[in-house]
Amino acid sequence: MTADGHSHSLRILIANERKDRLRRIAEIVTGLGHEVISRELEVCEVAEATEREQPDLALVGLGVDGQHALDMISEIVRKAACPVIALLEARDPIWVNEAAKRGIFAYIVEGSAQEMQGAIDITLRRYAEYTSLEGAFARRAVIERAKGLIMCNQVIDERRAFELLRSQARRSGRKLSDVAQAVADSHVLLVRQKPPE
Repeated sequence: MTADGHSHSLRILIANERKDRLRRIAEIVTGLGHEVISRELEVCEVAEATEREQPDLALVGLGVDGQHALDMISEIVRKAACPVIALLEARDPIWVNEAAKRGIFAYIVEGSAQEMQGAIDITLRRYAEYTSLEGAFARRAVIERAKGLIMCNQVIDERRAFELLRSQARRSGRKLSDVAQAVADSHVLLVRQKPPE
């Protein structure tokens, strides 16, 4: 249980080009009961730390150079599967719009510890919904691919292909998406290869 009653401590990476801001953010984060796993000043360092540490969340502060912070956000989003919250000292809608294009899930303007925790809670919920939706789309794509392969191979319609997938899933006690993935994976082995020239 964290200091403010939340159920678990997060591993948080913080990034800012200003040491004084890094220190202040770290104090707030640890005061909330979370662990600061890395404090980064440079873009090249944040990419490496993100890959190495695999944080639960990243907080990126807008320092002197807005582009520097945007580059940090891009690196974190590219290297890790974690949400990013931007921290601003003053309102800057143009920069926030750019940061949103880079992948932030939320931003805070000079907030209190309670506001930061609220933003963290909301961000984690949104991120969980996003990853769940992303997974659902991926499963759907695999099922559609498997149906297409079965339709071509068996010369049947889409409804019948889906029924075959579903009945196989029931017989084997496996998820429909797992059976579909097996069909898609095995198809590569069943396609006649061209002999080498």
